[in-house]
Amino acid sequence: MSTDRNVQPKPGLDAEERSAKIAVTLFPLLVLAGGAIALLTPETFSGFSKAINPLLMVIMFGMGLTLTLPDFAMVVRKPLPVFLGVAAQYVIMPLLGLGIAMLLQLPPALAAGVILVGCAPGGTSSNVVTYLAKGDVALSVTMTSISTLLAPIFTPLLTLWLAGQYLPVDAGSMAKSIVQIVLIPVVLGLVLRVILPRLVAKMLPALPWVSVLAITGVVLIVVAGSAAAIFSAGLLILLAVILHNAGGVALGYGTAKLFKQPIASRRTMAIEVGMQNSGLASGLAKTYFTPEAALPGAVFSVWHNLSGAFIAAYWRRSSAKNAAFDAESQLAAK
Repeated sequence: MSTDRNVQPKPGLDAEERSAKIAVTLFPLLVLAGGAIALLTPETFSGFSKAINPLLMVIMFGMGLTLTLPDFAMVVRKPLPVFLGVAAQYVIMPLLGLGIAMLLQLPPALAAGVILVGCAPGGTSSNVVTYLAKGDVALSVTMTSISTLLAPIFTPLLTLWLAGQYLPVDAGSMAKSIVQIVLIPVVLGLVLRVILPRLVAKMLPALPWVSVLAITGVVLIVVAGSAAAIFSAGLLILLAVILHNAGGVALGYGTAKLFKQPIASRRTMAIEVGMQNSGLASGLAKTYFTPEAALPGAVFSVWHNLSGAFIAAYWRRSSAKNAAFDAESQLAAK
């Protein structure tokens, strides 16, 4: 999901932005409802595991449709914040996942799942949260796009390195899966937007909802397949997810501040690093590990959007207060 590509969007939301804002706000509620239904009647959805990868491909294709070639110009115009953001994404979150797994002494399957979430690229809803938080939307779109395109390389290699001590990792097969699930759909979506821009423009308002429903479906299937594990280790998984998300947000912001990036870029890096493509992590964990290993990704899908909504509201409110203070100061100086 993505918002207007301008760093400072014009007043008033267009159809795509309104739809994205509503979708990202309701998303946690839909996922919670889906998860509750899956827990109550797991046998209803446990046979749909083969639908996870197709659903992820739909999400990635939708992401590709929201991209344009100018989105990648930021790499040339502002290489430092893009490099910092992508590097932080693939350094902070994987190592943080490993640290949390060791700190909480997680069972092997859950440890591998938390680490895999950390090794995933940036989350698809981070662009909307960045917009709501008054961050740098253009930088957010570029960071998400670059980290996603690099996922076939870094996600399997980092997972092999960090999670291989807990469960066997077939990095080669995982890389092929990521190419099929992520890279090809994203590129196809990008190409289609270049070829048929008017048709895609009409589709954009519906894309956030397609993504929300698809991720909800992934979470529902994962939860249904691991209901027993949730009842036995639900609080432990939630604690790991909260620590992972909060640590990513804090360290992402701190890294940007260390390199003296502007406040808008600091907010963007915090959100991009803290929000993961947890749906992809769940799908990969379900395929290459165990159903239990997919649970951290499912829980992360709910939590990072809840926390993102709170963070966006806080930063948006603080920006409004600062703007009002500056205006009053300018009037008093006259």
